[in-house]
Amino acid sequence: MISTLPRWVEYGAFILAAVAGFVNATGLLGFEHQSVSHLSGTATLLGAELAKGSLLAEGSLLAEGSLFTGLHLIGVLFSFLVGSAISGYFINGRTLKIGRNYSAMLCLEAILLFLACYLLIQNSIYGHYLASAACGLQNAFATTFSGAIVRTTHVTGIFTDLGIMLGAKLKGEAFDRRKAILFTLIIIGFVFGAVAGAFTFKQFQFYALLFPANICVLLAITFYLYKLKRQLKEDN
Repeated sequence: MISTLPRWVEYGAFILAAVAGFVNATGLLGFEHQSVSHLSGTATLLGAELAKGSLLAEGSLLAEGSLFTGLHLIGVLFSFLVGSAISGYFINGRTLKIGRNYSAMLCLEAILLFLACYLLIQNSIYGHYLASAACGLQNAFATTFSGAIVRTTHVTGIFTDLGIMLGAKLKGEAFDRRKAILFTLIIIGFVFGAVAGAFTFKQFQFYALLFPANICVLLAITFYLYKLKRQLKEDN
């Protein structure tokens, strides 16, 4: 049961969701309205660009712009996949375990965001790909927590799971309050991060990505110290 998980899981999920919301708001405001923390919108834009390119070709018009945009969107999708694959390679298993390389993955996410910030300030589109890879990496952190599928970079599945739980409650089934609290905190964290990201981007443009990058560093340090404390306690 999810009730057996340590209490810090809720706090960590909230902060990670806020990081993702922050990065996604930066993407929507600075990447020509392209989301990077999830792929539904990007895949839809890709389909629209493919259709647009086909129509332009039928009309005997040049479609270089549409082709470039389509390739760019494919790059964003592929980068998210690569980030997820990296996390899957280094974090084995689908349950929460203290000994796994979460700190290292958080540091890698921070590095990707720092590099994305630098490239975007230089007007390089490769920054989009690194930001997307960072989100893919994060989304693969939280997998199965005692039967609860947790995703921190988007909230569609979270709303769906909450709806299923509420529907089951209405017909008299047991309601897992802690799971509901966890899902609610993820939603609140994502929205909070998006608000903070929008305000910060307005003030600092792409330098805004330095904020979630530093949060990832702080999370990595915190988790490492927590793991070290647990190991020392077990040794004694």
